Amino acid sequence: MKSIKMSLAAVMLLGASAYALENTKIGGSAQLFYHSTDSGDVDMFDKDASNADAALHVNVSADLTSGISAGASYTAISTLGLENNLVSNTWSSAHKIKAGTGQTFGAAAGGVKVENASWFDEAWLAGTYANTTAKIGRMQLDTPLAFSEMWSVDVNTFEAAVLLNQDIPSTTVVLAYVGNGNGTEFFGEDRAGAVGFGYVNHKGEFATFGTDGAYAAGAINNSFEPLTVQAWYYDVTRLVQAYWLQADLSMQGVLLGAQYSAHELDTKTGAKGTDSNVFAVMAGYEMADVATLKVAYSSVAEDFAAGFNTATNMAFAQSKLYTEAWWNYGYITRADTSAMNVALSGSVPEIVDLAAFYTATSSDVDANEMTELTVTASRSFGPLDTSLVWIMADAEDQNDGDAYNIAQVYLTYNF
Repeated sequence: MKSIKMSLAAVMLLGASAYALENTKIGGSAQLFYHSTDSGDVDMFDKDASNADAALHVNVSADLTSGISAGASYTAISTLGLENNLVSNTWSSAHKIKAGTGQTFGAAAGGVKVENASWFDEAWLAGTYANTTAKIGRMQLDTPLAFSEMWSVDVNTFEAAVLLNQDIPSTTVVLAYVGNGNGTEFFGEDRAGAVGFGYVNHKGEFATFGTDGAYAAGAINNSFEPLTVQAWYYDVTRLVQAYWLQADLSMQGVLLGAQYSAHELDTKTGAKGTDSNVFAVMAGYEMADVATLKVAYSSVAEDFAAGFNTATNMAFAQSKLYTEAWWNYGYITRADTSAMNVALSGSVPEIVDLAAFYTATSSDVDANEMTELTVTASRSFGPLDTSLVWIMADAEDQNDGDAYNIAQVYLTYNF
């Protein structure tokens, strides 16, 4: 249900602090993720109802000379042999999986063989002069309509060139070209019998972003410090042109936000000239160190969803809209769909961080109907981050329309 995603926006990780390194730094994380569901004909925690994967991420960055920095990140994923006893499915879609190997992994006829995968997900060079920073290479992005999704055991990245300027007071201007990505399409010939969550291409391979790459321009302003306003324009060549406008206010605990996005599909989709739009609003209140409550609503126009449609290979992707579900991505951005989201988070100091998220969509199209309630409990033990998650979901186009549950465990050791 998690699939490739259409997002492309600016890179706020290009702030000056990101390059204030005076020597080489090495870090990273080791992760183990587990997922089980009672959907279908199998019981919760049954081997055939479960997914798991382990991942190792190693990052290195350094100042090469004054104003010039470089960095690289390497990811390796492995089932650790768990498919032989505890699970029958992978978490990551980056594994190379072949049918007919005599293995008993997954549901494919003849069994499938799961191979480990590894790749450089980042390799970039950056330079800063006065108030301008340029970055080129393979990198994470974080913008409204093109970004690296962080929910999985692996992260999609982009081969891009980004220019960031802060000459205008309280304003950051971003220009970007994105040529390739490793979360833009599957390489189906090696995916026979795949039973992982679709996200990163198998073996982490990079392919052209969209059809011929994409261009983005954005500006972020906070002249009035509690208010952040941003505007973005995207041209995904021969595919779609899109706008994204957003304003967020955080003042004395009060949280308010508004989002609007519009796009026009181009000839590659077979729907040239078709326009669509979506808007979202959010209100909330934050009691520092106690709890935060947010309520959001969004509505998508009738023609096409804000996440575009299946013709683009970018449907069912995560969205930056306030109403996005915790797990079932893609429903809130389907055509002619309204959605609401309620999020409550808080903590018991030095014991546990708790959160609950409720998302519901409504539409004249039955397949767009979905409700989801997610409850999370998290705690860090020094460098070890742990989370337990329980998800209750009911979607018209899943599990024959019957409600189902998901249990997840997330373990991340940071070094």
